[in-house]
Amino acid sequence: MTEPAGRTGFPRAARVLSPNDFARVFAIRRSAASGPLVLYACPAAVAVQPARLGLSVSRRIGNAVVRNRWKRRLREAFRQVRSQLPAGNDFVIVVRSGRTPAGAAGARQVEEMIGALAARVVARPGYAAAASDARQGTGTQSPAIQPPRRRR
Repeated sequence: MTEPAGRTGFPRAARVLSPNDFARVFAIRRSAASGPLVLYACPAAVAVQPARLGLSVSRRIGNAVVRNRWKRRLREAFRQVRSQLPAGNDFVIVVRSGRTPAGAAGARQVEEMIGALAARVVARPGYAAAASDARQGTGTQSPAIQPPRRRR
């Protein structure tokens, strides 16, 4: 089945999938939050690849229907803004609250949040140094470090 002309798709190469990649993004500890979203960013191992996305939607957010609605909304928003995001970065989005923005206005709102959060994280002082360290493998933090766990 072919995709419609307006869709850019979400190929496997555009996703952060492996646990090691997630751990690397969380270990760099570069993040920004806005509303229900927290965006973590890390330079990709290959600087020329387009931006990649990983999602983390906890069971606390709601049942499977609500979690999958969030994931669909985030993937579609990422597809729309992917070309505007800085290349050579991996992004992981963590959802903090359960209400999914609805309708076309909600979709635009999520797109704007992702773009703004990515720009904020990448523009922060020290991110460029973290980027060069991560690409050279000389970072001070090990990728085996797990993200901090929240208490219930």
